[in-house]
Order: sequence, then C-alpha cells, then structure tokens
Amino acid sequence: MILNIPLETVTTDQRRGAKTINYGVLYGMSAHRLSRDVGLPFEEAKKFIEAYFGAYPGIGEYLESTKAFCREHGYVQDLFKRRRYLPDVNAKAFPVREAAERAAINMPIQGTSAGIIKRAMIALHPELERFGAKLLLQVHDELVIESPEDRTEEVMSLVQRIMEDAYPLEVPLGVGVGVGDTWFDAH
Repeated sequence: MILNIPLETVTTDQRRGAKTINYGVLYGMSAHRLSRDVGLPFEEAKKFIEAYFGAYPGIGEYLESTKAFCREHGYVQDLFKRRRYLPDVNAKAFPVREAAERAAINMPIQGTSAGIIKRAMIALHPELERFGAKLLLQVHDELVIESPEDRTEEVMSLVQRIMEDAYPLEVPLGVGVGVGDTWFDAH
C-alpha cells in the first residue's frame, strides 16, 4: 500500500521504511511529521494517512475505542490483563492529554507483544539446552540465539515453531528466522 509496487519486488530497505511509516501512523503520527520525516509534500502525507485509515477502517475504530475506554476507566490493558493507568488521558492541557492517548494506544499492542515473547523465551529455554544453544539477547520482538553450527537448522526450526505457537491467536504469528555471525548478518 505504501509504495504501490508488487509485494514480491519490495526490498528489505523499502520494507523497513514502510514498517516505520505504518507504526508511526498507527501510533498517531501527524501529516506534518510524516511529511517532514519521509520528505513527502504535506498534502500527499495527509492523503496517505486518510487512505491508510480508509483501507484499514478497523484500525481507526480500535484507536478511538481504546482512547474512549481509557478516558472512562483511566487505564488500558494488554491481552494478558496487565494494566497501565493513565490519569492524564483526561488532562485539560492538549499535549499532556495527547501523550497519554498515544500511550493508551501503544500499551495494549506493545504489552501483548512483550508478553508473547516472554512466553516464547520461557518455552525455549529448556529446549535450547538440549541442542547446546543459548538465548543471548531479546531485542523488541526478536531473539538472538547462539547455536552450535552443526545444530543451526534444527535450532532455527525449533525457535520458529515455539515463537509462532507461544500464544494462541486468531491471526497466525509469522516468524522469520535468520542466521549469521552477527545480529546484522542474521537480518
């Protein structure tokens, strides 16, 4: 949708840029900021945001219902029922209120993601030990694992399966895996 090119021709850099724009718009990026950050004329950025919400009306509904819930109850929660209280969501000062609204939209998504990756890490730990592999690092929704070279394919398959099955969702979690001597190489 962002670049108007066939999916199979999208490069890694284009995907990364589109991901940044998608998350920016989802979390409340204005047309002014989109214009500045991406280098689009303001009117084009404004049309893009309108087209985005037109193409995905459920996202706009989610944003509004989440803000309304937070205004009424003073908190939001993630899929695991963890709450974040946001008393400033009803503040009179627009910038304060707007920051709380962005946090209200962000927390259920990011909190759920954090909960899912934690479940995956707990499930992975004993399995990795069987292969002589180690979980080294978590970076947002990614795990960095060190594995014996002769077990790499098995470990990659295991990690993908466990991460995809970490929590039952209506929409399948697609998990990509990569291998390399460095984190950068694995991408």
